[in-house]
Amino acid sequence: MIRICFHGVESAGKSTLAARLGLPWVPEFGRSYCETHGTDLTMEDLLAIAEGQDMAMRKAAEAKPAVLILDTDPLMTAAWARMLFGTVPRQLMSYAKAEHYLLFAPDVAWVADGTRFFGGEGERARFAAICQDILVEAKLPFETVTGEWAERERQVRAHIANWANAAGTC
Repeated sequence: MIRICFHGVESAGKSTLAARLGLPWVPEFGRSYCETHGTDLTMEDLLAIAEGQDMAMRKAAEAKPAVLILDTDPLMTAAWARMLFGTVPRQLMSYAKAEHYLLFAPDVAWVADGTRFFGGEGERARFAAICQDILVEAKLPFETVTGEWAERERQVRAHIANWANAAGTC
């Protein structure tokens, strides 16, 4: 099994693509958490979100699919912690990591949906830099996904095919 994590700023197509690929995927726990508890987040909320995401990922992995798409992971919660509070608790960096990361660039329009925070150009650029920094700090290689929607999907499908072929899972 290979796990491929979609990482990056809000409103960059991660959830939409995860749902469209036709592969087993783990939705973003933080979205449902915020829809239930609101968006006035504390660090304790972020720790609960990371734990919930990790639990959902572990449960999905029990089925042992050849490829499992993660529509975020606790490292993305670490990026949120840095963006919101300027610090990252060590435990957010200690969860199991995916085998592959796709970093979604903020080069498509931001769409407000009631749970998104950072739509301004400066905020979005800062958050994008933090998202990338978290992957670098964790010493994880990643590929960047850019361009309009059809191009993003093409890139994502190509990366998944390459990684699955290399792992002998397809």
